[in-house]
Amino acid sequence: MEKKNQIKEACIIATGILLGLVVLGLSLKGGIDNFTNRDRRVTVKGLAEKEVEADKVTWPIQTKELGNDLPSLYSKINATTAAIKQFLLKNGVKQEEISVNAPTVIDLNAERYGENRRDYRYNITSTITVVSSNVKLVRSIIARQGELLQQGIAIVDGGYEAPIHYDFVAFKEMKPQMMREAIENAEKTALQFAENSHSQLNKIVTADQGQFSIDDRDENTPYIKKVRVVTTVTYSLKD
Repeated sequence: MEKKNQIKEACIIATGILLGLVVLGLSLKGGIDNFTNRDRRVTVKGLAEKEVEADKVTWPIQTKELGNDLPSLYSKINATTAAIKQFLLKNGVKQEEISVNAPTVIDLNAERYGENRRDYRYNITSTITVVSSNVKLVRSIIARQGELLQQGIAIVDGGYEAPIHYDFVAFKEMKPQMMREAIENAEKTALQFAENSHSQLNKIVTADQGQFSIDDRDENTPYIKKVRVVTTVTYSLKD
């Protein structure tokens, strides 16, 4: 009788151990599957790009006077400045959009490395700056600035120091929409990858907003801007 009880207890213990091993095996399999699924990821980039017209223009208008008599040069530069302001106001530029800087005077005789013999001593530069949100109007005036030549006024090219500059100020308003488009484009790429790998797209693991950039579309149309954003998104995959 005692022997039968020992056999029965041994069977119970063996059955318990077997069941424990089965449960342990299932748990390990589930853990491995979960670990594998967590490790299955795809990282994609989404691009959103738009062309927009600039909504702000800064136009420096420079004129020069050369001569030897400062008082007469100041009189000429003041008359030129008044004529340019009148031209701008007449063509629709607002008074508050015009600013006049103090004239810059260069004494060429004081230049250490300049030529000693010159036909004139002083070089006076005057700068009038137009800052306006009416880009189309200002562009039309820029195209007609040759009319000032009929008054004997020559506008000097500002070059790299004083270029005409166009900006897109309303960028912040379109930023959320562009972010949505970039993420949607990233998701399309990830879905295609998941389909090709016989998987399903799961949730977003990480997302990087990326950097927005605003550049001229090309050298000939600086008033048309290209707004661009690239976002990087990592998705998890599942079977």
